[in-house]
Amino acid sequence: MIHVITGGSGSGKSAYAEEESVKYQEKNPGEQMIYVATMVPGGKETQRKIQRHQRLRQGKGFETIECYTGVEKLAEKLQSTGNTYTLLLECMSNLVANELYMEEGAGEQAVEEILKGIEGLRKVCKNLVIVTNEVHSDGRMISKEMEHYKQVLGRINVRLAEQADYVTEVVYGIPMEVKR
Repeated sequence: MIHVITGGSGSGKSAYAEEESVKYQEKNPGEQMIYVATMVPGGKETQRKIQRHQRLRQGKGFETIECYTGVEKLAEKLQSTGNTYTLLLECMSNLVANELYMEEGAGEQAVEEILKGIEGLRKVCKNLVIVTNEVHSDGRMISKEMEHYKQVLGRINVRLAEQADYVTEVVYGIPMEVKR
């Protein structure tokens, strides 16, 4: 099962995704819960965000795995264990930026590589929860690089929504079902 959760910055999508992941795991006792962190720890602002998310997850039973690029390799590693998982990937927006712009990233092959990785995770996860950002409603003038990033993230979000069993948009802390 795939559940895609989207929303604007600070909308409450992360807290909602964690709640949903815990509910899914409770239906499958003994299944391991994994939180895949994609935000590269750099700078004070990023460190504060990471620490906030760590506090939110505390005591919920998540094992955290940092994965900035190469989700397909993570899927292969998890598949080798023979276990099934409830996995929360937080978040697609960071993963796309990492794949596009980090030296070890996929660059112009980001869409294909990320979708292959998601397909690999889907094979080992009983429940796969993916958090992503809504970035297309911002009407500001942006650079060509930012426009490219938004287009790549948009293509991935469309494909994820097509594959998903559930799509939820969180607006001001209120989850709104888009697809069920």
